[in-house]
Amino acid sequence: MDPSQWIDVTVDKNHYSLDHFVIPNHYEQDVSSILIPHGVIMDRVQKLARLIVDQNDGPLVVCCILKGGHQYFADLVNCIKKLTTAHGQSVPLSLEFIRVKSYQNDQSVGVNISLTENELKDFEGKNILIVEDIIDTGKTMVALLERLQTYKPKTVKVTSLLIKKTERSNGYIPHYVGFAIPDAFVVGYALDYNEHFRDLDHICVISEHGKKAYAV
Repeated sequence: MDPSQWIDVTVDKNHYSLDHFVIPNHYEQDVSSILIPHGVIMDRVQKLARLIVDQNDGPLVVCCILKGGHQYFADLVNCIKKLTTAHGQSVPLSLEFIRVKSYQNDQSVGVNISLTENELKDFEGKNILIVEDIIDTGKTMVALLERLQTYKPKTVKVTSLLIKKTERSNGYIPHYVGFAIPDAFVVGYALDYNEHFRDLDHICVISEHGKKAYAV
């Protein structure tokens, strides 16, 4: 994917004051700035839905990576349902939910997937769309894709609302990306810090106060 096809977010140009947007009062001291306002997120999700409908042929199995991906998944599916292809056809959708846990040892990186063997076998011959909230290093997603390919789907594509600009990245880039963000810890729009901030609409940079307040 050409980097010009996503929105490049930087702290310098995308550093909105908390005073300019509505923040739940229980988080007012816990975020330092708004990186991506909710309205911008929603407009971008609509555009990604349009690209997905235009570039995919046939029914889709849309797979939500839990927990962080659930809000992007819900909004994206709602947008896709309202669109039609160039031939005026709506896209048949089936929905799946996956919990992925990665592990690492001296030899390799692999993943544990919450789906059963029979559920994974059902992917054979189907068009799969993986919906993720954020790609950090890319290691877990690469391992997940390698695992899914063993079940012989027709196609597998990935969309991530965010990719992080970090030196730790293995270079993996999803097919559909919303925003490239700085190497900072972000919360909101279902992205969490120790299970907090999922109820925050905007994507924000967590403050030092917030890190301490919700540390475990």
